[in-house]
Amino acid sequence: MTKRIVTISREFGSGGRFIGEEVAKKLGIKYYDKEIIGQIAKESGMAPEYIKENAELSPKKGIFAYAFTGRDITGKSVEDMVYEAQRKVILDLAEKEPCVIIGRNADYILKDRDDVLNVYIHGDMPEKIQRICKLHNTSEADAVKMINDIDKRRMTNSLGYNR
Repeated sequence: MTKRIVTISREFGSGGRFIGEEVAKKLGIKYYDKEIIGQIAKESGMAPEYIKENAELSPKKGIFAYAFTGRDITGKSVEDMVYEAQRKVILDLAEKEPCVIIGRNADYILKDRDDVLNVYIHGDMPEKIQRICKLHNTSEADAVKMINDIDKRRMTNSLGYNR
């Protein structure tokens, strides 16, 4: 079967978004990244700002976090509801048309499809630091902290949602 969907997971600062855009242009297919946030917000009924900050990153794990997380009458947490909305949006996009999807656990959500190529992009730390400093106008120390924090949360997330 021909691969119709490309998912790109990446380390923070590795240039995964740029690579994804270029792949989509070369293949002549749709590119989905931040615009998915609005669709997830609409599906979940939550603010786009909340989705932007939390949908791709892992909720806090652990027994205490679980005990103190707000839940609806069905027992679902806010994180569960966001993930379900994200899952629905990504499945709908994959059915609709060939595309490149950046992050958002798309590799895991689409894992059972034969027409998906999953790509993981990483980079050398000095190059990532330089890229983050330039893109976010920040110091090297802050860039290192951002890279470590975001990559740790992304890794936890990819492990945490493998339900």
